[in-house]
Amino acid sequence: MTSPTAGTPAGAPLGVTFAGFMNLGLDAAITAARWAEELGYRSFWTAETVGPEAFATLAAVGQVAPSLDLGTGVIALQLRTPPLAAMAAATLQALHPDNDILLGIGISSPVVTRQWHGAPFGDRPLAQVREYVTLLRECLSGESVSFSGEFYEVHRFRLGVRLGERRPKIVVGALNPGMLRLAGELADGVLLNYLPASHVPWSVEQVRAGGDATIYAYVHVGVCERPDGIDYARRDLFSYAVVDSYARNFERAGFSEEVAEIRARHEARDREGALAAVSDRMIDAIDVMGDADHVAATVQAYRDAGVEVPVVMPLPWGPDRMAVIRRTLEAAASAGR
Repeated sequence: MTSPTAGTPAGAPLGVTFAGFMNLGLDAAITAARWAEELGYRSFWTAETVGPEAFATLAAVGQVAPSLDLGTGVIALQLRTPPLAAMAAATLQALHPDNDILLGIGISSPVVTRQWHGAPFGDRPLAQVREYVTLLRECLSGESVSFSGEFYEVHRFRLGVRLGERRPKIVVGALNPGMLRLAGELADGVLLNYLPASHVPWSVEQVRAGGDATIYAYVHVGVCERPDGIDYARRDLFSYAVVDSYARNFERAGFSEEVAEIRARHEARDREGALAAVSDRMIDAIDVMGDADHVAATVQAYRDAGVEVPVVMPLPWGPDRMAVIRRTLEAAASAGR
């Protein structure tokens, strides 16, 4: 195992997310967290859809890798009220008082919220996120909170978790102009995802139009053989291109022709045609596969484009998936050296 001193350079924070290999189980999360800590990573993140629950996963990771900050990236805000999200994040903060708890929330998608969880998706995402973040921050203050808005109404809520000076930070998952500006204005951080490095400067510009939130981004990389991953990459990008918000982001990033063809084929119930419409150039820009040097250069490219904290999403594609994850973490940790 590479020693901690061989990892990321001082002053260059790096995170890792469990989001891309959650299907390997919680043991994989624990193992990856230990590797990340030894390699000098600063934070561990997890997503939440229908697999492991986010806060329980992070609590377990915090026990085995206590130096890592812990982040959700992201939880669907429709599935937890702001007081409940505050309670969950504050519980993690109380367990890890010297670490940053990064409470990543997002509007998610109709499939996750409505289809899989039976919760309303909503039709005014910007207004709901604005109100959610506003109330969430009040709930995290520890003061008595009474709030009456369009989406939430709370009377005399007071967080019953004792915290020191450090409080959970609020991070908003954002893709499109309005949400990026809102995240810059209201949140401590913004989490970018499914975008090439070339699209980062535009995204940062939108965030800065709102404020000075820290720029996090999931960087999809794998030290793996292209034949082992190409079909997975096509399925991955197809599944997001049929979601409206991601489709718009892909179009702005230069993939409008691919998006149009993918969605046309999908609407015609031609799944094979839709998958084939995911071009090699789209894959090579977003789900990046290659050797260790290529992965390190990709992580550095996101930094150079304006990402303050790259969060590595290992692409576990190959006959030995955990070996791919380890090699990817090692390669990403060497970026900029």
